[in-house]
Amino acid sequence: MNISATRYLQLAAPPEHLREDLAIEVTEHSFLPDIDEILSDWVATIATPAFKLIRQKEGIKPAFCSIGTGVGLDALAAIEILDAREIGITDVHDDVVSTAVANIRANLHDAGRITLNAGSGDLLQPLAAARPHYDLIYENLPNVPIDAAADLATARLSSGHISPRTENIPGLLRKNLLALHYAALVQAKDFLRPGGSVLSLIGGRIPLAVFQRMGELAGYYVEIFTYGWKIQTDPDEMISGHLAQQQNGLGPYHFYRAERLAEVFSEVSLADSGERAFEIERDLTPNQLDPREALAAHQRGETIGHTVVALRSFPA
Repeated sequence: MNISATRYLQLAAPPEHLREDLAIEVTEHSFLPDIDEILSDWVATIATPAFKLIRQKEGIKPAFCSIGTGVGLDALAAIEILDAREIGITDVHDDVVSTAVANIRANLHDAGRITLNAGSGDLLQPLAAARPHYDLIYENLPNVPIDAAADLATARLSSGHISPRTENIPGLLRKNLLALHYAALVQAKDFLRPGGSVLSLIGGRIPLAVFQRMGELAGYYVEIFTYGWKIQTDPDEMISGHLAQQQNGLGPYHFYRAERLAEVFSEVSLADSGERAFEIERDLTPNQLDPREALAAHQRGETIGHTVVALRSFPA
């Protein structure tokens, strides 16, 4: 897969640290970047703008870690935008991690400028032996649990994760499919430098107040750093997955028509979006679609989207 770094990262000038023509290898377990429909791509549409805002407000973040890196584009974005030099990456499958390592090294002008710790397994545990510490730990983890652990061998893990978790997950968070995000926050405390934080990117299909409560329950000071939207990736799978979970008593969850999201967010700057998040949520409430309505609208040919929260969590 070939990707223009300037286009994908929406850079004003050619990249400083990355090759312009990124050559990205993928495995059968990697979720594919959506380079044709950028509004569907998490790294390009949500993570990269958040990284840029962090750089603008706070400067560089020399040590960066990605939990669930996929093909490694999130780490490459951090290297370019945050000037990260000490990189940590994890994912569930061995082949995903080894491919991401190769992608990162192959697409740098000078691979020797970074140190890279990588491992496969659960969240941050693959890095525990090296005892690294980071300025920013990034996660965009799946919400919907996979019912059978055996499915892990074949499932792409963008939309599912192993369930149940063995940790004591608060009931509110289990009900709202936030178990993996909470577990990541709990583990991250042992991997943060003083002043470091966790940046969680989560589909906003539940009330904003629940995300804040998740951070508090994990022992963090929490801010909604940015609030935005994206087109729903794999709408048949994802909307149906949330519908099934809601029918099992979880949720409720909501989606929106993409044109309404575009209209509302066109009036909001990224820098102001976090502070205005609850106001925006109130404006959008009358336009919510439950999963059944969203699936029907999608099947009629309408484009469905959802809000996205970039949650910044600092240990209390």
